[in-house]
Amino acid sequence: MSCAICEKRKEKRFCPAIHGRICPQCCGEQREVTLECPSDCVYLQQARGQPRSMRDLNPADLFVQVEVEDQFLYQHEHLIMGLTYALSKSVRADRTLKDADLITALTSLAKTWETLVNSGLHYESPIASATQQAVVAEVQNMLKEYREAEQKHVGYSQLRDSEVLRALVFLVRMAHGRTSGRPKSRAFVDFLLAQFPERPSGIAAPEEVGSRIITP
Repeated sequence: MSCAICEKRKEKRFCPAIHGRICPQCCGEQREVTLECPSDCVYLQQARGQPRSMRDLNPADLFVQVEVEDQFLYQHEHLIMGLTYALSKSVRADRTLKDADLITALTSLAKTWETLVNSGLHYESPIASATQQAVVAEVQNMLKEYREAEQKHVGYSQLRDSEVLRALVFLVRMAHGRTSGRPKSRAFVDFLLAQFPERPSGIAAPEEVGSRIITP
């Protein structure tokens, strides 16, 4: 029997994306490119076990000019948890979202806060995709709730714009580190769903949450 995709090479494995048998080469070449690979595909899981090299990425995409220290991550654990929960909430609301959508949304937000920190101007980077705009809106709403929670618990908001920027940059880097980089990749999406099951709110008082720092 020949591969259901190329119709040339011999089929050797079942592809749940097309419900047919394909050759290893087509599996490797078309995985998360033309194929909507389900998360439980054994060959997709094997591929995800290989760490992605960050060397080929444009340094500007990682905001290398922004320093994010380990101490910052521990001191702002609740902020990072809230932001990550907002992303997982967006994914649950729209199952068509891919890693690339989340990275685009996070990058746009990081650029907005970088402009705010450096110049004091609030300029939102334009996003054409409605799905990505929804992600941005969810994250912005979480930040609003976070500041309101601070106001309630300590009487004023302590969160600085520079801290928001560093938290967003951390998430941008984490997303790049977890995605395969392929157009249809959902590795980062699946990570979010596994780490943050549904719950009423992403905001919690410090005494209600244990340590859950997530590293790229």
